[in-house]
Amino acid sequence: MTRKATETAGAASATPARQQVSAIEIRGLDHVVFRTINLDRMSAFYMEVLGCTIEREGMDGRLIQMRAGNALIDLLDVEAEPEPAPGEAGKNVDHVCLGLKVWDEAAIRRHLKAHGVEAGETGQRYGAGGMGPAMYLSDPDGNGIELRPAAG
Repeated sequence: MTRKATETAGAASATPARQQVSAIEIRGLDHVVFRTINLDRMSAFYMEVLGCTIEREGMDGRLIQMRAGNALIDLLDVEAEPEPAPGEAGKNVDHVCLGLKVWDEAAIRRHLKAHGVEAGETGQRYGAGGMGPAMYLSDPDGNGIELRPAAG
């Protein structure tokens, strides 16, 4: 980290926390999805180097969900999605999932709408806490964000 970045980070942590007055209160990261061109190499790295364990496999072997503490790291073979492979032309991270302290879908949708954000349909998805409701939206740069009840 550069000195300037360290100073900026230090300044940010010195600011008092803002009181939460929102329908969305994040408890933690639920899972992250990495797209890969080599599923075997990536899963070996996360198991052997970082100590993750395989929790679940899906999509005809093109998705491996690995336990990483209270969260999951999903490895998705790029052949499972119609987007370019990771590199200059393609993205590597599919989406980040945020576990919410309270899941009140109507309140969450009202809050998002008030901020001009449209979320997709809610569906049952598998995350760090098992199967449960989840919805997807995009941040201003187009990064995928999934919202779901927090695990545990």
